Amino acid sequence: MLAVNYSTIRNHLKDYCDKATDENETVIVTRKNEKNVVMMSLEQYNQIMKAMRNADYLRKIDYAISQVEDGTCRKHELIEVDDDE
Repeated sequence: MLAVNYSTIRNHLKDYCDKATDENETVIVTRKNEKNVVMMSLEQYNQIMKAMRNADYLRKIDYAISQVEDGTCRKHELIEVDDDE
């Protein structure tokens, strides 16, 4: 992980973009008043977003399992739909 000030990034943007994409480096762009931003490859960003969605899905599964275990879930018959509809 690199921390680089805004002026340096501005003057060497291509180099830092290459570090993010080619070397899978995360670059923190430091700015005044601690309004920092993070630069990373799209691939790395997509991996993080996928991990967040997976974690959310697993939380839902854990919650459903706990409902079954403590008896607070509801049981109902499945509704069958004809293929013609």
